Amino acid sequence: MSELYIGLMSGTSLDGIDVVLVDFAHPKPKLLATLAYELNPTFRAEILSLRQPSENEVQRLAELDVKLGNEFANAALTLLKNQKLKNDSIQAIGSHGQTIRHFPNQTFPFTIQVGDPNIIAAKTGITTVSDFRRRDLAHGGQGAPLVPAFHLYLFSDTHKNRVIANIGGIANITVLSSSKPVFGFDTGPGNTLMDAWAKEHLQKNHDENGAWAKRGNVIPELLQKLLSDPYFKKTPPKSTGQELFNISWLKSFLNPIDDPIDVQATLAELTAQSLMDAITQQIPNGEILICGGGVHNQYLMDRIRYLAENYSVDSTEKYGVPPDWIEAMAFAWLAKQTLNKKPGNLKEVTGAKCETILGGVYYA
Repeated sequence: MSELYIGLMSGTSLDGIDVVLVDFAHPKPKLLATLAYELNPTFRAEILSLRQPSENEVQRLAELDVKLGNEFANAALTLLKNQKLKNDSIQAIGSHGQTIRHFPNQTFPFTIQVGDPNIIAAKTGITTVSDFRRRDLAHGGQGAPLVPAFHLYLFSDTHKNRVIANIGGIANITVLSSSKPVFGFDTGPGNTLMDAWAKEHLQKNHDENGAWAKRGNVIPELLQKLLSDPYFKKTPPKSTGQELFNISWLKSFLNPIDDPIDVQATLAELTAQSLMDAITQQIPNGEILICGGGVHNQYLMDRIRYLAENYSVDSTEKYGVPPDWIEAMAFAWLAKQTLNKKPGNLKEVTGAKCETILGGVYYA
């Protein structure tokens, strides 16, 4: 008997909504179908504009919550239509929502994800689980990263040192050591700065295969300035986002004579080096499995491999798990955990006082 869940994920890269159909009736999840649901460029710009303080933002945020709720619902319904499935065959939808602000270190910590789950449940007729991060915050955690719990479920191996590196807009790692408890944190920028710089100078959403960066030369002085940000020295647990690593942050370090192509090469090196610095501080050798959009940046992958002298570096595809869909699969799994009243966070990763059931349930 199948146990079908839908996962919805829209990350910091804002390249659309990832939709997955997963069957959890087996010892390991079976990915049955995927959909990359595109967002209108104007709508994408509207989301980006709310990531920084701006005029009339409360009303704009409320409207965006409704608009994105409809988009998430339409994305799920499109997948069902493509697969010729009825809504009553799905146990639940797990929706991460779109992060607008993430400030876990304030006096009053908060995180905001939009994409109203009431609308998703109403339009699809499927029980929806959402708002996963705030319960972890309530227990003193960072509210992120949450995907390491799923990485542990998928990739644990008592005989190997293994790191799962998720390179989305922000990069994070899950350290699966053969001798220590699971550990993980956000390492810093993944694709977000490279994408923003490519948008500004190439009028493209990303640097295809890292081809532009490959033609440039790393600016050592700039790289060291970027790596001097206190976040990189901060002791985990820690999480971050575009609230810190954004185009304004980058421009505060630039010299007017810096060639844009060399800046792009430096940004690729920043992602590769901050990732590998984090990994080497955790385990001296082992296996690195990469997922997320960064896996398609060949230049970035080459730089990671160059810096990873004592590690093997592969995509998660090596173990039959497509790297583009792991995060969406994770939120399908987190919905399952919630409905089964099981914890979804790892306190060693987020810094929460305890492991806890995550999310709110919006019944169909």
